[in-house]
Amino acid sequence: MKRALSLAARGKGKTSPNPMVGAVIVNQGRVVGEAYHRQAGQPHAEVLALHQAGPRARGGVLYVTLEPCCHLQKRTPPCVPLLVQSGLTRVCVAMADPNPQVAGRGIQALTKAKIEVSMGTLESEAQKLNEIYIHCVTTGRPFLIVKGAMTIDGKIATHTGQSQWITGEQARQDVHHVRSQVDAVMVGIGTVLTDNPALSARGSKGDSTQRKGRQPVRVVMDSQLRLPIKAKVIQWVHEQPTIICTIAQASPTKIRTLERQGVQVWVLPQKNGRVSLKAALTKLRQKGLSSVLLEGGSMLNASAIHEGVVNQVRLYIAPLIMGGQDAKGLIGGMSPKTVNQAWRLVNPIFKKLGPDWLVTATIDRQT
Repeated sequence: MKRALSLAARGKGKTSPNPMVGAVIVNQGRVVGEAYHRQAGQPHAEVLALHQAGPRARGGVLYVTLEPCCHLQKRTPPCVPLLVQSGLTRVCVAMADPNPQVAGRGIQALTKAKIEVSMGTLESEAQKLNEIYIHCVTTGRPFLIVKGAMTIDGKIATHTGQSQWITGEQARQDVHHVRSQVDAVMVGIGTVLTDNPALSARGSKGDSTQRKGRQPVRVVMDSQLRLPIKAKVIQWVHEQPTIICTIAQASPTKIRTLERQGVQVWVLPQKNGRVSLKAALTKLRQKGLSSVLLEGGSMLNASAIHEGVVNQVRLYIAPLIMGGQDAKGLIGGMSPKTVNQAWRLVNPIFKKLGPDWLVTATIDRQT
């Protein structure tokens, strides 16, 4: 199963909205077939492993990181009938599929076909590998990662809004790598007006013209449609789509202007005069997006935390002290009344990136 999990991880950033899956077929102590799901719309790991094994699969054991599928509402055929036909005697599954279209039905079908099934081998590792997929199918929203580049005293910009560059080159390149793996990058209109970002995954030169690798959908929260027509986030919309989320009070004329530029404009419900973040995330999921990197300013970050939609924080911390009550902090709005009401980070992972540190953690939902 460790080998199957290792194979599955090779699909990271490529399989959305599908999960990452690895499969290994063993017969008489020898691996006769192994594979992983490479991309949505392509054959599943079990099918590829069976194809590699051929007749050697008969009498063998399949180790697979996720319950095999049995439903038809997708682009590829279900795996269970092929497994039954292959002559496998046993299937070892790391975790059940939480997708309501599967949810134990694959296991039941295998058992009904007189194939022995065992569950739970390295289950926690499999769940961690597919935490994004699990979150999406159980909540109906994408997995949201709050990214922040800040000084050691928690400032993300000066009082004038200037923030380039707080962190060093290695930290910035790591951000581009993450952008190439998520489905979407989201910012608020304030970030666009201040920094005019392209929100593309770029190469080592860090130049907006050096776009490299898989590009995320760009999402701008803009309730008043203040987005400039010549903003960089509108460039390359045919290769890298841009979605503007706004509210019903926005200018119909500006909506038409943006749509003529190839921009998608979504009119969504509002909350306190701003676009509802939950509504935006729900629609992004309905469009097939599974992960969102939030590179917002302090107010959008605060909204995400207050609305309880943050799954992970990814904080790049530079060895700088900015000081000043007027400097912009990572989380805007009002602070809690007491320290006990602060949001606590759990399971932090620390990584050195040149002169900076990357802290990756989740937020304790009980705080």
